[in-house]
Amino acid sequence: MRLSLLGLALIAAPALAQDMPGMAMPSASAPAEAHDMAGMDSGHGDAMAGMDMGHGGHVHMMKGAYGPYPGTREASGTSWQPDSSVHEGLHLSSGGWAFMLHGTLVGAYTDQSGRRGDDKAFLAGHIMGMASRDLSDRDHIQFRLAVSPDPFMGPQGYPLLLASGETADGRTQLIDRQHPHDLFSEVSVSLSHRLSGDASVFVYAGLPGEPAFGPPAYIHRASIMDDPEAPISHHWLDSTHVSEGVVTVGATWNGVKVEASRFRGREPDQNRYDIETPNLDSTAVRVGWNPVPQLSLQASFAHQKSPEQLSPNEDLERWSASAIHTKPFGDGGYWATTVAWGRRIVLEGGHREDPLDAFILESTVHLDPRWTLFARAERIDNNELLPAPGAQQGPTFTVGKVSGGAIRDFQVAAHLKFGVGALVSRSLTPGGLDPAYGGDQTSGMGFVRLKLD
Repeated sequence: MRLSLLGLALIAAPALAQDMPGMAMPSASAPAEAHDMAGMDSGHGDAMAGMDMGHGGHVHMMKGAYGPYPGTREASGTSWQPDSSVHEGLHLSSGGWAFMLHGTLVGAYTDQSGRRGDDKAFLAGHIMGMASRDLSDRDHIQFRLAVSPDPFMGPQGYPLLLASGETADGRTQLIDRQHPHDLFSEVSVSLSHRLSGDASVFVYAGLPGEPAFGPPAYIHRASIMDDPEAPISHHWLDSTHVSEGVVTVGATWNGVKVEASRFRGREPDQNRYDIETPNLDSTAVRVGWNPVPQLSLQASFAHQKSPEQLSPNEDLERWSASAIHTKPFGDGGYWATTVAWGRRIVLEGGHREDPLDAFILESTVHLDPRWTLFARAERIDNNELLPAPGAQQGPTFTVGKVSGGAIRDFQVAAHLKFGVGALVSRSLTPGGLDPAYGGDQTSGMGFVRLKLD
């Protein structure tokens, strides 16, 4: 209840800021006042590390929630991204607390072609609020609340060729569709303790939250978060980002992070408005390294207990590795790229099935405050596209997808943009899937969005 009230306060904060004594908010014409960064050492000797460069050229000094490093390093859950990344949204401070509110709301229409395609208009996006403060000169606490309008798109989500995972009704699997995410995607708290100028330990707990596996969730990766269409590799790389119960402990030192999680392995069920029982039955471990401000690397492993509601006797062994590079340029511009690999191995009754791999390359160029270009290429091994009668799995097919798009943003108010965009994609299937899909297919999506900036 306290976290819910905190989220409402964060959403209302912009309107209240003008009337609250001591509340500071960056204006459209002046940079935000820098927070006191005494004791912060980026470990890279970069004079600009720790500065969050907004698209309007504003500078926000942010402290990391999990250690003595720039806050721009942090992405979804406890994952890292390059220090040179941009944190968009509203930044406020009052009474020792620092607040941030960011998010997007997207209205889209997709037309997926071919024999198994479909078309649909839907609403998607996310809104996240954060509140943090120092408890002492070494201790720091942070709260997060994230919600999504995805449940309003209906239990079957939206059409997406070659995607699979989760269920709409508890009886049949979603295939060639992207499932909706739960209303509450993160309700978390973290506490960190600084050991020295470049070392810390931390604990993170979420219901729901994100365990220590994979790169940042796709909706938070700068390399593709402007693309409203989910990747078909989602269930290889970052499907655990909405886990109904997570506890993570970790340590950071001079650009290196080592962490381990216990989390609920079962993926969210078809009831998208509830919060489920946090049975912490699965384990994940991750090592991250930011060797320079423009680069973030990670490798991770997870043993996930009974993830699929429709196959309760199957566990998953999961592996992931990724590299993210972000290069700022010009007046608020940046070029962000992610290359990632994920592996799933089904475990049932002591039997290990053949591994299923996914590879992804994605990139976004934010040219200026108006124009954003993005592209993605994926290749996955999927055994859920033609399931055997009465089963969730069938033969394995290696399929791919390439897509690209653009967005034109218009500044409609301070910290708020309205964007118009479109994308086109090409689904690539082997000959064995021709009877089902009718060969490779070209699809498209048009969308509008509101974005806090």
